Amino acid sequence: MQILFIILGAGVAAGTIFYGVKAMKKGKKGNIKRAVMTTVSAFCLIMLGAVISSIFGTNAFAETEAVQAAETANASLGLGEGLKYISAALCTAVATLATAKAVSSVGSSAVGAVSEDPSLLGKTLIFVGMAEGIAIYGMIISILILFA
Repeated sequence: MQILFIILGAGVAAGTIFYGVKAMKKGKKGNIKRAVMTTVSAFCLIMLGAVISSIFGTNAFAETEAVQAAETANASLGLGEGLKYISAALCTAVATLATAKAVSSVGSSAVGAVSEDPSLLGKTLIFVGMAEGIAIYGMIISILILFA
């Protein structure tokens, strides 16, 4: 059931992007606040359904209790495992803080530049996206630490 909600949420997100690109190409004008609130409310309802389904439903990927008990008995976390989790958390945290600092400075400069010359919007979005890439790199390194 959770998979259904996740697919439905992804469909709403993809549909919103598709409709937005189509509307921009046609030059449609309308109430942006209403369009955003409609999409956000639909997505929130879907995610609320997923949470309720997760809490009160059964997990489709759950293993049997005997297998879980055997894995729990065999699994013992050592110092290396603990350090692995701490290093992954620190990697993500530091990358996120660096992204916040970079986006705050680059974003404010981009807004100032776009307010003076609106034709610079595309160029400034590239710089903001590059600053946001720091968080993605931190997440990738965290995943490598956890699973490698």
